[in-house]
Amino acid sequence: MVFRWMDLSDWLSYRATGDDTRSLCTTVCKWTYLGHAHMQHINEKDSRDMEACGWDDDFWEEIGLGDLVEGHHAKIGRSVAFPGHALGSGLTPTAAKARNFELGLVARTPVGTSLIDAHAGGVGVMESLPEKENDNEAICHRMVLVCGTSTCHMAVSRDKLFIPGVWGPFWSAMIPEYWLTEGGQSATGALLDYIIESHVASPLLANHAASQKTSLFQLLNNILESMMRELQCPFIAALTEDTHVLPDFHGNRSPIADPKAKGVVFGLTLDPSEQQLARLYLAAVQAIAYGTRHIVEHCNANGCPIILPRESESVLLGAAILGAVAAKKYTCLSEAMKALNAAGQVIHPSTDSRVKKYHDAKYRIFRELYQQQLSQRSIMAQALA
Repeated sequence: MVFRWMDLSDWLSYRATGDDTRSLCTTVCKWTYLGHAHMQHINEKDSRDMEACGWDDDFWEEIGLGDLVEGHHAKIGRSVAFPGHALGSGLTPTAAKARNFELGLVARTPVGTSLIDAHAGGVGVMESLPEKENDNEAICHRMVLVCGTSTCHMAVSRDKLFIPGVWGPFWSAMIPEYWLTEGGQSATGALLDYIIESHVASPLLANHAASQKTSLFQLLNNILESMMRELQCPFIAALTEDTHVLPDFHGNRSPIADPKAKGVVFGLTLDPSEQQLARLYLAAVQAIAYGTRHIVEHCNANGCPIILPRESESVLLGAAILGAVAAKKYTCLSEAMKALNAAGQVIHPSTDSRVKKYHDAKYRIFRELYQQQLSQRSIMAQALA
């Protein structure tokens, strides 16, 4: 008999505090919980620990999991809380002393209601602005990209927005009292790793990087700079004029939502050199950027500057912000974000019309590669019918 079902972040909170209150982030985004059931009678400052009233019992019954409804939903969460709400009495003595935890913290240290990793990254980034803004609703005009193995595209709004191919809207799933919409790419960092590690020149590249005491990515960037000068390319992106990538190696999450989508590499040769690997790497980076453009175009936005946060580990900063709110250092999550987020480098769109024209052409090919895949899929389906 199963005692509890819970997401990883809720499990960690439970192990730390003994309190199995669930996060609105995990329950709403991953467990079909209707967070907006609390909209009419709750807000973050009045109360952040609520009896669960957003479960759809008929849904669980219909799919044969009616036992999850028993005991006022004890197995999946009988109470929920906004991210950052202080759980229980903080860190339990057992958790504080546990050798396998090795936290180095004292008992009763405040523990905040959790967020999923990418959503914690959103909290750690979304207020990272080069200049302070007084408009509280300006946060609704931003999109956060949390990049790792995959990439999540986060945006919040005061009103619920339904966007084809984009998850949500989820009420209070990241920032309390805001609706979250979430796009994503299934493989980004993982794709770059695959492109590099599967290439015949990868061992040679790794040896050169080690001997030069630099990273693989910095070495690849250096190779691309050298190639641009040697080939007299007008700009570095032009090195991939004959190499095109569709990055759906793990399906397409947004905005097409096609799990059957496959990756495509167009323009391969028999060249086994580090230079060819660098060219393929650049094409993959461009393809990931075009995938983000595809998502952003569904949100009717383009030409936006990119703000890199001062803290590169945004997920860890987001988790720390939850702890700060739980410790009552700030009155709410939004206040803590404004105090602890900070901007780093700001990258503005290129003003070179040649670069824009080039990427527009590459993006057109990017979109065509998927349409061609659909046509080929149909041809083969007919052949096997």
